[in-house]
Amino acid sequence: MSTFTQVYYHITFSTKDRRRVLDVERREELFKYLWGVIKNHKSHLYRINGVEDHIHLFTGLHPTVALADLIKDMKVASSVWIKEKNIFPAFEAWQEGYGAFTCCHKEKNTIIEYVKGQAEHHRTISFREELRALLEEAGIEFEEQHLD
Repeated sequence: MSTFTQVYYHITFSTKDRRRVLDVERREELFKYLWGVIKNHKSHLYRINGVEDHIHLFTGLHPTVALADLIKDMKVASSVWIKEKNIFPAFEAWQEGYGAFTCCHKEKNTIIEYVKGQAEHHRTISFREELRALLEEAGIEFEEQHLD
């Protein structure tokens, strides 16, 4: 018998100290680079987007790939690439940690639209507020000081 899986993740992580360094003019290059990292892990990117201080990805994870390994590889590889190419001159690093939330197939289009609407969404809500809402919706316990 074959292996059948469907594992969707909504992933988000921010720049170090939430510095607003991901300039819109070069952000698409970062997204394409991260897409390549995901493809190299035999996984599928459904949508990626972000704003100056964080990004969101909606991806399907290949069954042989561990979530933590994928995120570590995305962060390490993109950090090196950003610095080598001087894509975002003020970028220092990604912040430690991340948010990753599983999603069911019925939520797929809703999450894709949510990720697409990041710029508009963040006109009225900060990343901290957004992360709090995502954690609460997922039923994940957290302490406020760990949101920074």
